[in-house]
Amino acid sequence: MMHPTNSKEILSEHRAASRFDDIATAARACRLCVEAPRGAPLPHEPRPVIRGSSEARILIAGQAPGTRVHASGISFDDRSGARLRHWMGVDSGTFYDESRIAILPMGFCFPGLDAKGGDRPPRRECAPAWRESLAAALPAVSLVLAIGRAAQRWHLGADADGGVDDTVRRWRSIVERTEAPVVFPLPHPSWRNTGWLKRNSWFEAELLPELRRVILDQVGRLDRPTG
Repeated sequence: MMHPTNSKEILSEHRAASRFDDIATAARACRLCVEAPRGAPLPHEPRPVIRGSSEARILIAGQAPGTRVHASGISFDDRSGARLRHWMGVDSGTFYDESRIAILPMGFCFPGLDAKGGDRPPRRECAPAWRESLAAALPAVSLVLAIGRAAQRWHLGADADGGVDDTVRRWRSIVERTEAPVVFPLPHPSWRNTGWLKRNSWFEAELLPELRRVILDQVGRLDRPTG
């Protein structure tokens, strides 16, 4: 693991850590969706689920927690999480190591179910209220996994106007952009997308090997000695 080498670096790291922890604590206590909702209020008690630290080099920008994550309070503690970890090529220990990976969904709370039994879209209160300040408190992030339409529109802007299918198909040109952090657009790892994955074999044959290579490099940077 790399460590700060002088007093200025130590002070900077301490301030960044304190800032992220303070903002995350406030976000976890957020009740905007019931006390000042944009539209109908959240139909259940809020339980914001986020993870991270100022050291994290990878940011997972998902949609919103599902029913199981709402119950456990643990990000991606479900079948979607198992598939995402497979895509990334990491084990649970690495995935949940907050010094390596931050997880900030576009909506922090489970948004409830729609009439067909699927998850509703992420709540609209979370991102405007919290995302910029939390992202600014993650100065080490150099790789973003933008999962689903809401995350892709936030992190890619007009580059994601064509929808998830179009955006993920253009992953190579998006990843090769020179701006930092690098953004990898991904479909949601829900088992509802199994059909899409079967129809698009290039995703596993071409995108996933490159994604795993980049993740391995980013995860490994924290383990490399300085000097």
